[in-house]
Amino acid sequence: MHRHLVTPTHAVPATQAYKIIDASEWAAATAAGHYKGSADDLRDGFIHLSTGAQLAGTAAKFFQGQRDLLLVEFRSEDLGPELVWEPSRGGELFPHLYADLPANKALSVRALTLDENGVPIIPEGLS
Repeated sequence: MHRHLVTPTHAVPATQAYKIIDASEWAAATAAGHYKGSADDLRDGFIHLSTGAQLAGTAAKFFQGQRDLLLVEFRSEDLGPELVWEPSRGGELFPHLYADLPANKALSVRALTLDENGVPIIPEGLS
């Protein structure tokens, strides 16, 4: 897979990384042992993840109106050296995983509900 032409940093700005995913896709990933990524992930060559602080923006921009979503939490250090922090929206560093996402490394899986505008509600207090 090709990485974007930016200078990536391997420093870990956050201890947790999160993936918003369709429940049926996560069920398939747990059965297979790994998640290869969404259509956007496959197109971009890496799995898009977010920090706790980035989740609300990610949910509003990419998941509005989608039902049956889960929020899957990972410890950044558990994802290994293939987790690279790269500039994305507004130049902010986002976690990008240049490998399959290992299902057995999930710390928690939470169902997301939608607000009155159809945006997934992100739990408060995520790091």
